[in-house]
Amino acid sequence: MNFLIDKMETSDWSQVSEIYFEGIKTGNATFQNDVPSWEDWDREHLKECRFVARLNQHILGWVALSAVSNRPVFRGVAEESIYIKAEYRGLGVATALMQHLIEQSELLGFWTLEAKIFPENIESIALHHKFGFKSVGIRHKIGQSVLGSWRDIDVLERRSSVVGQ
Repeated sequence: MNFLIDKMETSDWSQVSEIYFEGIKTGNATFQNDVPSWEDWDREHLKECRFVARLNQHILGWVALSAVSNRPVFRGVAEESIYIKAEYRGLGVATALMQHLIEQSELLGFWTLEAKIFPENIESIALHHKFGFKSVGIRHKIGQSVLGSWRDIDVLERRSSVVGQ
């Protein structure tokens, strides 16, 4: 498949939010119950590290970073989110997006990327392990789903081999 990795634009939000909603509906992608507005999502994600996989006019998936803290000491640490449209999973889209995100984040001086993933989301954990993320622990019953069940998350992190050494 001949897609390209591109900077996410405001005009992509309609398709990006549809992919996000697809993830929400699985019950294993996020604690979010609803897709936020563009303004809320935009405010919470770093503008310099948000990318889409694009095939013609179609968005196949997206990846973005959020700051973990506004304290200067943590300026090189960010939380990563990745979502792939169901029909394009297993075709290399997630691999290409993650590779691009890591390269770009290191160029911008990020030394640690972290991810918080439901343990049941085996595919996402495997993707992260493929790129050197390591589990640093399980946070037990850290949040309650909309249905009232308590959920654990696996906290993974990836330390850059080129930044912050």
